[in-house]
Amino acid sequence: MARKFLIGGNWKCNGTRENVAALVEVLNEGGEFPDNAEVVVAPPSIFLQTVKDTIRPDIKVSTQNVGKNVRPGAYTGELCASMIKDFGVEWVITGHSERRVGFGCAGESSDLIAEKSKVALDCGLNVIMCIGESLAVREANQTLELVLEDHMAAFLKTLEEADWSRVVVAYEPVWAIGTGVTASPAQAQEVHSAIRAWVGEKVSPAVAESLRIIYGGSVKSSNAAELATCPDIDGFLVGGASLKPDFVDIIKAVEGK
Repeated sequence: MARKFLIGGNWKCNGTRENVAALVEVLNEGGEFPDNAEVVVAPPSIFLQTVKDTIRPDIKVSTQNVGKNVRPGAYTGELCASMIKDFGVEWVITGHSERRVGFGCAGESSDLIAEKSKVALDCGLNVIMCIGESLAVREANQTLELVLEDHMAAFLKTLEEADWSRVVVAYEPVWAIGTGVTASPAQAQEVHSAIRAWVGEKVSPAVAESLRIIYGGSVKSSNAAELATCPDIDGFLVGGASLKPDFVDIIKAVEGK
């Protein structure tokens, strides 16, 4: 089965009205995108309306988070899944390492992230579920133990087999996010292959074959094409480079892969 690349741009907490408009213009004028690529951008929630109303129709919009509450209510600062769905946004990101770390506080647990992902899926949204290890975990040779037996296992407890058709798993080694250090294609492929094998064993071979597993961690136009040749890398979740014209080059780097 040929899996369509997904190229996601996580804008994080960046932007002004002026530079968001400029970035949308760059994307709108970026020319034809590869047929084998699906593009999703995740602006800060304050810019969701602007981006959704002005970006080209072949680029979908995502929120950077979703609450665990299904319906609106007394949840200050949260975006509930039904509101996101009603707004016409099709995607959400869950479990990004910056939320797991918690900006200096306890952060979100794997179980909470799994719960939020399930709520979003039940509301008809598509979910980019992020997983990944710190440098300390990698140096201790515990990457697969954490990524599979903690992060992925939490999803397994919550998700039903049918849910996986609207899931994208984003493997983002924390030591490569915003550091300029990228996992080598071999390092990334090793983890992606292990994730796919684990899903094949724990969920089903069919789900494993169709599941898109994308890579995030200092992806740039200079390394995107090589990463895209790895058989188990099905796209990218791009941070800093998604705020630059370079993002168009990253999208086009998967042409013919």
